[in-house]
Amino acid sequence: MKKPRAWQRMLSGRRLDLLDPTPVDIEIEDIAHGLAFVARWNGQTEGDFPYSVAEHALLVEALFTRMTVPAQPRWQLAALLHDAPEYVIGDMISPVKAAVGPGYGALDDRLTAAIHIRFGLPAAIPVKVKRQIKAADKVSAWMEATQIAGFSDAEATRFFGRPDPELIGGLDIVLRPPRDVREAFMARHAALLAAI
Repeated sequence: MKKPRAWQRMLSGRRLDLLDPTPVDIEIEDIAHGLAFVARWNGQTEGDFPYSVAEHALLVEALFTRMTVPAQPRWQLAALLHDAPEYVIGDMISPVKAAVGPGYGALDDRLTAAIHIRFGLPAAIPVKVKRQIKAADKVSAWMEATQIAGFSDAEATRFFGRPDPELIGGLDIVLRPPRDVREAFMARHAALLAAI
């Protein structure tokens, strides 16, 4: 019986094996491009452009930086890359992840480790930093829910908690063409790598 194909050809020409990803097959251009075209909230957001995972990653990194003073560039980079595996596996909403089961988490962990190693981060980041990134992710989810995903303030607060208004001051959800988001993601990635 023929084994099913478990790799994907990237625009860079790399061939990424999803069952055994290696850092040498990961390029930031592929990540930025893929994430700029993956819609959060299953595409159920207001506006003329989808709210992409790349845009979300930029917001999470900005929130993480505000919440973690002083923020270390390597952990800011980890925050920017927190959903990077979604450039090949897509963004699944939590109920779908739960239905898929532990296999999804193992796939995500393998990809995350390879991505982290590729960009000079530890395969698994410290638990404290992971919790800080998750806290920023929850604030981002509240902002997205109330600004573009149709949630009432009360409903979003019930699911994600209400963030401190000072924390989110000046950070608004912006919907941009994928090309613009891809370029912003790559620029932020380059700036953080240079600061490490």
